[in-house]
Amino acid sequence: MKLKKIIGITSVIVMIGLMIFGYFMYQKIFAPNTKFEEKELFVYIPTDSDYLEVEKIVSPYLENLESFRNVAEKKSYVANVKAGKFLLKKGMNNNDIINSLRQPLETKIAFNNQERLEDFAGRISTQIEADSTSLMKAFTDAAFLDENGFTEENVLAMFIPNSYDFFWNTSAEKFRDRMAKEYRKFWNDSRKAKAEAQKLTPLEVSALASIVHKETVKTDERPRVAGVYLNRLKTGMKLEADPTVIYAVKKSENDFNRVIKRVLYKDLETVSPYNTYRNFGLPPGPIAMPDVTAIDAVLNPEQHNYIYFCASVTNFGYHEFAVTPAQHEVNRQKYVAWVNKQGIKR
Repeated sequence: MKLKKIIGITSVIVMIGLMIFGYFMYQKIFAPNTKFEEKELFVYIPTDSDYLEVEKIVSPYLENLESFRNVAEKKSYVANVKAGKFLLKKGMNNNDIINSLRQPLETKIAFNNQERLEDFAGRISTQIEADSTSLMKAFTDAAFLDENGFTEENVLAMFIPNSYDFFWNTSAEKFRDRMAKEYRKFWNDSRKAKAEAQKLTPLEVSALASIVHKETVKTDERPRVAGVYLNRLKTGMKLEADPTVIYAVKKSENDFNRVIKRVLYKDLETVSPYNTYRNFGLPPGPIAMPDVTAIDAVLNPEQHNYIYFCASVTNFGYHEFAVTPAQHEVNRQKYVAWVNKQGIKR
């Protein structure tokens, strides 16, 4: 009888112990363990991080780091850290947090209107792990350029403005290679045929599109502007595009933050392969990143006889077009008078 009593008491003690142990295990694994007020936030774990680095990154958002560590050890996360962008939600328990840290998320990268390759690299470096230095090195790698038919002057054309899904920890090389793939996809047989019909290569289309892009922000006017420049090319004229002069001046002075609202006669003498007032044909590469509407404007230009155009002073944002020099001079004088009245000197 005494033995049964001892066994019974022992069983009760064991059960209570198991219940207490179970309670503490539940607290460690399934009780909420976040301490941020937002509904959700993202954490970024760099490439080659170890578990201790993960702790430093997530600890500001955890109520109890020790319980998190215990669960991480039990779930073998300590030896299997992944790099990337991860989502944490308010009220998550340790089990949920570890599971989330095992599922890197894609991030949507968007870009357009970058004036230089350096600007583009800087823009992308704010959206993925790779820094601007490594991106520039990847973009201008001689072997890559040669293999894909680019130069440092025209490789900006490879980056087609759009939004793309990438993992945050994408390397500079993988980002570049994906963009090369997207470029080849963009230049399908239909677009190549249209470029050939204009007697241009895809790279030449991009160079001209960058000028069209800079000339007008009005997408509905871009096919007409493209038609003007194509008419000039077909007749053997110089393009004489003001945006190329502005680019040449900025490049010669190494100051792309400078704002130039008025092109002066002295600017037209700037010695640069980008200055289409001095040089025949297209510049050696884009003077900015043209968006798709500008590219499509060059591929699908408006058919007309216009050779000249000038900013309109009555329909702001648009231009006045002319066939003859005399017609153009009338429009130009109106614009000059308006600019002088506004006091715009540079």
